[in-house]
Amino acid sequence: MNKYPVTKPYFTDEEIELMTESLNSGWVAQGSKVAEFERQVAHHEGVAEGVATTSCTTALHLALSVSGLGGGMDAIAPAFTFVATENAIIMTGATPVMCDIRRDFFNIDTECLIRIIESDYVQVDGKLINRINGNTLWGIVPVHEFGLCCDIYEVNRIAKEYGLKVVEDAACALGARIKEVHQGAFGNVSCISFHPRKSITTGEGGMILTDDPSLAKRMRELRTHGSTVSADARDKGKGFLLPEFNEAGYNYRMTDIQGAMGLAQIRKLDRIIDEKRKSANIYNDLIRKQLPEFISPTEPEGYFHTYQSYVCMLDIDRIGIDSIEDGGKFRNVLLQKLEDIGIATRQGTHAVHMLGYYRNRFGYVPEDYPNAYACDHLSVTLPLYVGLTQEDQEYIIKTIRKTIDEMKG
Repeated sequence: MNKYPVTKPYFTDEEIELMTESLNSGWVAQGSKVAEFERQVAHHEGVAEGVATTSCTTALHLALSVSGLGGGMDAIAPAFTFVATENAIIMTGATPVMCDIRRDFFNIDTECLIRIIESDYVQVDGKLINRINGNTLWGIVPVHEFGLCCDIYEVNRIAKEYGLKVVEDAACALGARIKEVHQGAFGNVSCISFHPRKSITTGEGGMILTDDPSLAKRMRELRTHGSTVSADARDKGKGFLLPEFNEAGYNYRMTDIQGAMGLAQIRKLDRIIDEKRKSANIYNDLIRKQLPEFISPTEPEGYFHTYQSYVCMLDIDRIGIDSIEDGGKFRNVLLQKLEDIGIATRQGTHAVHMLGYYRNRFGYVPEDYPNAYACDHLSVTLPLYVGLTQEDQEYIIKTIRKTIDEMKG
């Protein structure tokens, strides 16, 4: 086991106590604790409704489906993100169209977004039609990567100009905000994750946030096979008859055991974010002083970065490497050497257009999305979690410094 994992959840006895309550109650399926967890997450983010699901992937699939995405349609999403973003689009029967990102923020490049709309689509009867595949452009699925909101106001402006819909992949961004507006409150449906690598966790799990009560009601029905009455509600009333099912839905329900864990976790969220931000500032200072070969992450003015992950970039010019490919090889050797001595690291995430399914189906090449490709090869995630001390961080940076020096000879 690594002495310094890339991340680890922060638990106390509170999780055990609340989960034990669920076990002792005999009600472990979706119930009152999930409902309370939904309310507390929505309240924290300043949103009216939360709809818990089994994962952020199922949250995205449900949100996209209910928002009208389906076969014969395109949805634009960033090329540098976890594969679940594009997979959720595929799950609806639609086609993902990728857009490059900005290297400095790891988020969607809105200028590239406009170029794609203008060059790849033509207006026909008030709809944007793909010049190649004939699909209708439904909308945009921007990602708030690593805990930093994308330029969502510009995304919203573009969507309004072209008559497009927006569903936000905020898997990493619980608690992130622009000025005082939290993710989830930018006027769109958003989806968050409670995977163990996120700021708070329910083991697996996700949630959809929306200010539209009717939309939330429909999503709650569809996550339960299309049931018009929840199991919790039936248990409190006459539960001997099964409810009506007017739509073919899914089983995307979070359990009350997970909901109990989530209730303990949401109470810790602000503290977790505060400690991670302090550690991120320490890394920024150490990198500036000791690691000129690294480019630390950027927090634009007015943005609040939660640092779900601390992701930096190798500066291959400072290392003396000529190509992205050789830089990636250098990065991989560096990360393996760190792994061997107990410091876990990761690439930030991947360039989806270079993953097998998407490469084989759509014929992508690296140059299609050069910034995503560069970030795939050159990004480095450093350990970051509650309990990581300044002394730990100093050791990690000192070790990276020493390892790079040895590699450079």
